[in-house]
Amino acid sequence: MEYPVVLEQDPESGGYVVYCPTLKGCVSQGETEEEALDNIRDAIKTYLASIEDLKRLKKLRTVEVGA
Repeated sequence: MEYPVVLEQDPESGGYVVYCPTLKGCVSQGETEEEALDNIRDAIKTYLASIEDLKRLKKLRTVEVGA
């Protein structure tokens, strides 16, 4: 699966901040672009696993939205 991410250089640290706009709060960072992208991959996997846990516990539900 592919998820869009936004990668930005952090002017204060010189590293990179990366986030996934479609997954609220899914953010990571790294000293290089490659490290930041590797880290966001891990963050996305962890985020999705936590969503699956909520589904199993029946704490997360979905609703259909019509046009």
